[in-house]
Amino acid sequence: MTSPGPTDSDAATTVTVHRSPRYFSFMIVGAALGAILALVFTVTFPENEDFDRSQVFGFLLLAGVALGVALGSLVALILDRLLRRTTAQAVSDRLSTTENTEKTE
Repeated sequence: MTSPGPTDSDAATTVTVHRSPRYFSFMIVGAALGAILALVFTVTFPENEDFDRSQVFGFLLLAGVALGVALGSLVALILDRLLRRTTAQAVSDRLSTTENTEKTE
């Protein structure tokens, strides 16, 4: 069986390649830092008469994780904009595959 010759789908194309940060990783790191800061603030500040330390930690944890995720996302967006300036052009080949429809037994 002969293979088909090159077609339009086998042509080379120029593509733009750029690095991009993983947003989810930045969000997780921001949430972890927010949780650690909530723990540090709970332990370092004096105890409140109205609220137990666990309640204060819970309040600070909610705020710290939310702010940490937001700041992590913001850092990732800024890095993405900075890294977008360093793009490169590459040539990619588009290859098509043909499946053998004959079954051998």
